[in-house]
Amino acid sequence: MMVMMTVANKVIKYFLKAYLIIGLSSIYTESISQHNNKFDSLIQILNTQSGLVDSVRFEILRELFKDNTLDPDLRLHYATQAYNFSKEIKNLKWQYLSTIDLGHIHKKKGNLDDAFKAFFHGAELAIKTQNKKHEAIALSAIATVYRVEENYKTALHYYNQGISILREVNDSTNLAKSLMNTGELYRVNHILDTALIYFEESGQLFDQLNFKIGNAYNLGNIGLVYAEQGKYKLAEDNLLKASAILEDLGDRYPIAVYNTYMADIYKERGDLNLAFDYAHKSYQIGKEEGLKEQIRDASFKLSELYDELGDYKNAFYFQKEFITYKDSLNNAKTIQQMADLRTEFEVSQKQAEVDLLENEKKIQLILGLALSVVFILVVIISLILYKSNKVKIRSNKLLREQNEELETQRDQLDQLNNTKDRFFAIISHDLRGPVSGINGLVALIKMYIEDKNYDGLDELIRHIDKSSSTLSFLLDNLLSWAVNQQGQFPHHPEDLELKPLIEEIVDIFLDLFRAKDLKVNVEIPDSLKVLADKNSVQTVIRNLISNAIKFTAKGGIITIKGETFGKNVKIKVIDTGVGIPTEKMATLFQLKEKKSTGGTNGEKGMGLGLRLVFEFVEMNNGSIKVNSIENEGTTFTVCLPKLN
Repeated sequence: MMVMMTVANKVIKYFLKAYLIIGLSSIYTESISQHNNKFDSLIQILNTQSGLVDSVRFEILRELFKDNTLDPDLRLHYATQAYNFSKEIKNLKWQYLSTIDLGHIHKKKGNLDDAFKAFFHGAELAIKTQNKKHEAIALSAIATVYRVEENYKTALHYYNQGISILREVNDSTNLAKSLMNTGELYRVNHILDTALIYFEESGQLFDQLNFKIGNAYNLGNIGLVYAEQGKYKLAEDNLLKASAILEDLGDRYPIAVYNTYMADIYKERGDLNLAFDYAHKSYQIGKEEGLKEQIRDASFKLSELYDELGDYKNAFYFQKEFITYKDSLNNAKTIQQMADLRTEFEVSQKQAEVDLLENEKKIQLILGLALSVVFILVVIISLILYKSNKVKIRSNKLLREQNEELETQRDQLDQLNNTKDRFFAIISHDLRGPVSGINGLVALIKMYIEDKNYDGLDELIRHIDKSSSTLSFLLDNLLSWAVNQQGQFPHHPEDLELKPLIEEIVDIFLDLFRAKDLKVNVEIPDSLKVLADKNSVQTVIRNLISNAIKFTAKGGIITIKGETFGKNVKIKVIDTGVGIPTEKMATLFQLKEKKSTGGTNGEKGMGLGLRLVFEFVEMNNGSIKVNSIENEGTTFTVCLPKLN
């Protein structure tokens, strides 16, 4: 019985693959009745063959989803079934494929929030399975939703991320699609020459791949560029060619877009009859296919045309349609949810990096322990052999001496290891600020180059040079402590003038202040001095300023004050940030738990900064306290001995 079932599955799977290949090659030229026959055949296989192997069942569900002739709600139904099935059998690859399918159908229906959830989930699955190609496809899909939302800057960010990965993995098909979509993004931003460059590269790739539908989209997009340039004849030729190909392929979504632009072309030519014809076709396709974005655009065009004719009743009707669908695509709740999803995804990416580093550290620790065990065993064996060759009393004496020596060496090694760990914490924490600044400047340079805006590059390069010099200085300084002091934190109290020291530190963070549009005030009297170790005081101030930047939203204010207080000097770092919850105040300076909190822009930390501040203040015979009100701000007050 089992053998018969296996044979049946193989036959069905072979039939299905052959059917899909034949169907896909002719599906776009067959009649509606043939489509129905194929649909009925797939449904019959799905419902009557209870012993289908998992791969056949999944392929049938995805093929039903891909049928563009089906109602969008029915396609969504089969995509959901495919996802639930893949989740049930715990197949991550199939979960990814069906999740991306769900995102596309939700986007087509105008459910942008659901589309975002699906695409971000797909990206997480791709990262989890370490599939770079899948990750790139998901990133490009996320970009398409931002484009519909008209958040072009963020869309371009995700497109470029996807393109970089696709070039790396040599995926020509998806690279061509992403290049074309990026070109379309430049087109809607009226950067037409750049758009044509992207379309030219994507067109060449589509030609090499003999990808008919890709070429059709590319032709249409080039036609849209010509329309914006006022080259209406070229625009019309390209759009008509693209529409004819897509009509044969059964893909009506872009046809609706092109019809809206054809209406624009004929409106400019003064032929309102043809303009109305194309605008109504676009509106009708949008209604039939449930395409909210196209209904919105076609309604706006029809409202314009009727208004020009003086038919204010119809103009008012289509204006209401436009506003209704525009609001459904751009409501505030959806925008906030999309922003939250993006933040969660980027935080999960950073957390994956932190987890990887922690795993590497654990492996190093295990290797170190293993080597220590081997070393101890070798010493013990050596001592046993040595003991057998000596007189008992002398051997015992020597054994005690060696044990004492080993104890001393072990203590020294433990001390060195602890010091090393603390230095690693300082290095990772203190260098994060300058590195983040450089990353931000590099991102700006990329954007300037892509937009061919070379005027601001000189200033950005100067900032990078300054940040890299500061970064190099910090690294050399910290590493010198470790080498010169041989595992001990240095403490050399000296006369420190606070104002130039703090102004130098503030300069390090100028790029971060600028990136978050923060205002910084330094209110330190001239010649205000303390008796303290310079390196540790710099670390304290850097960490407090970095913490203030992290938890202060855009447009906030950070103030650094200094004043004499009896035999001490008070240094205050005041921000207008989110404040600290009461339940966290008691353990603020401890390292007993992972309590790192994300900043206002999703910045990540390891929770070590405030502990370092606490230790270094105490090392300098000082004290620190904090006052905070949630949603109003936080003040850290450091007291250090005043120079007599």
